[in-house]
Amino acid sequence: MRYLVVVVGLVAFAFASQADVVTIEQIICKLNGDIVTNIDLDHDRADMEKQYRAAGYSGKRLEDVLKEETPNLLRNKIDNLLLVQKGKELELKVDPDVNKYLADLQRQTGTADPEKFQALVKQETGKSYEDFKEDLKKNFYVQKVVGEEVMRKIQFKGEEIRAYYDAHKDEFQREERVFLREITVSTQGKQDDPVALAAAQKKAKDLVDRARRGERFNELAQTNSDSQTAKDGGALDPYKKGELAPAIEASVWDKERGFVTDPINIGNALLILRVDEHYKAGLASYEEVEQEIQNRILDSRRQVALRAYLTKLRDLSFLEIKEGYVDTGAAPGKDTKWNDPAQLKPETVTKEQVLQNPSRKKVLGVLPIPGTKSSGSSSSR
Repeated sequence: MRYLVVVVGLVAFAFASQADVVTIEQIICKLNGDIVTNIDLDHDRADMEKQYRAAGYSGKRLEDVLKEETPNLLRNKIDNLLLVQKGKELELKVDPDVNKYLADLQRQTGTADPEKFQALVKQETGKSYEDFKEDLKKNFYVQKVVGEEVMRKIQFKGEEIRAYYDAHKDEFQREERVFLREITVSTQGKQDDPVALAAAQKKAKDLVDRARRGERFNELAQTNSDSQTAKDGGALDPYKKGELAPAIEASVWDKERGFVTDPINIGNALLILRVDEHYKAGLASYEEVEQEIQNRILDSRRQVALRAYLTKLRDLSFLEIKEGYVDTGAAPGKDTKWNDPAQLKPETVTKEQVLQNPSRKKVLGVLPIPGTKSSGSSSSR
């Protein structure tokens, strides 16, 4: 009877184990001292699916894009590790960028207390503040390395820009549009407080004066605007005729590039606008679209140049990948075979093997093997 109870218990344990499968974390890639695990790839796939769902993918469309992109997860992981490693090797300074980003984020969320801000970061990202900050550092390393080592080295001549313009004029037909940036100074809850309202009005007027004296409007917006657009330097989507409120449209529509409005009272805020561009209807002039064409050419060459750079980094790296996993960005001819240290065995040599191979008759080239001479003749009698 006791035996039966034990057997039943083991069977129950076996079924419970199958029902609650635990994935064991395994190293599947080694890269210059860094590692990638199977759990890392699982997390990346979950993040990728979340991003596509947020972008509106679902059903068959979501299934297809995940099927297409999942094989590239290891490649992407290796790409990012290589770029971060290169950034550290080049001693690129990213801490100021990280600190500025966090300060801007703290200001935009209106969370002045550091502990509350860190708790908010964890709530929104699911990561500890330290992990979030470390991810930011890695992202800035990637951006800077790509900018310095790849994008700056892509060159093209002015003739190419002009030729592109001439060949794609149908793509540069424009409706009349105005491009604006904004700074908003909130007056929410201050209408019945003359002192607070006067302070907001003074702040808005001072910002207008500073912008008109030549300070960068986008930087003023980033550090002073109460609008959600502050993180983008106050940039707004382009407006066509009739899309703006009549009073606002009248204040900017016929103004030159660089014009900054007086503060405009919009009820719960004071609005300051700057005219960035004003495109007339018809074919855009070459000067209007020159920068856009440069960006198009850069974008068209970016991936090729970046992939070539990453291939070069792979070729110069220590890289081992476990069987069953594939780097879709592998460097041609690069040996990435996995070597398991647990399977390596120390080499053993017998005296007979030494005697058959004169080149091995010295240990470390110094101590002769007993019973032999450096000439190779036996000393035994």
